[in-house]
Amino acid sequence: MKIYLDGKFVDQADAKISVFDHGLLYGDGVFEGIRLYQGNIFRLDAHLERLEYSAKALLLKMPWSRAEIAEATAETCRQNGLTDGYIRLVVTRGVGDLGLSPWLCPVPSIFIIAAKIALYPAEHYTTGLSICTVATRRMNPAALPPAVKSLNYLNNILAKIEAKQAGCLEAIMLNDQGYVAECTGDNLFIVHKGEILTPAASQGALKGITRDAIFDIAAELKIPMREVNLTRYDVWNADECFLTGTAAEVIPVVKLDGREIGTGKPGTITGRVLGAFHRRVVVEGTKI
Repeated sequence: MKIYLDGKFVDQADAKISVFDHGLLYGDGVFEGIRLYQGNIFRLDAHLERLEYSAKALLLKMPWSRAEIAEATAETCRQNGLTDGYIRLVVTRGVGDLGLSPWLCPVPSIFIIAAKIALYPAEHYTTGLSICTVATRRMNPAALPPAVKSLNYLNNILAKIEAKQAGCLEAIMLNDQGYVAECTGDNLFIVHKGEILTPAASQGALKGITRDAIFDIAAELKIPMREVNLTRYDVWNADECFLTGTAAEVIPVVKLDGREIGTGKPGTITGRVLGAFHRRVVVEGTKI
């Protein structure tokens, strides 16, 4: 496997960063997870825009243009002969002295990995997931804005550990007010009386690229959709539930906290959304 690292392609074994990189020392950096479908990078420009916004929020000045990063991303796929897969694009604060101060790092670092990914076993896309609610709360937006996709994912990791301990592949995280924020790595949607509902970013949800696609798909399918405050009660009593994410795509949920959602099987609206998403992935892609 070839890794793009600071302007060069290196073998996987040689893709190394310094122990003094502040991305490693303090989680100071930003990243994007991006999908490649049939040689087309899905919504690449939207991903790169979000990367720029995240970096700007951290006052992390990136010396590369969006076009340069886009070409490096595409070339990483080409170097690995990849037509379908997952791309991890990472920008770190770079090498500096010990200490939190970001101005100790004069030059940021960038690396891009293009590989295969399978987040959930294939059967769950037809039978649905059983998920749980965990005690770990989503970070308060006043502490760390959820729109910033930073390298510090410890909050989500702790929740993921709880999910595994409970025997689940995924879990809902509540915010400090008790409303549903998101899952450990995915955005959450429910269907209630023919309407799609999802938590707002202000409740702690990441502004996911796939999440944005669902708004477009709902409009295409003429299904009403809006952002609302959701509690676990709302999810328990939903007609359908599904999760979205770059790696997860669109996956149905049939149980929360041991309670069946709807009929206990993936719903028809979820199926329509999933079908519409699969039709879009190539059309809305950037050819490598």
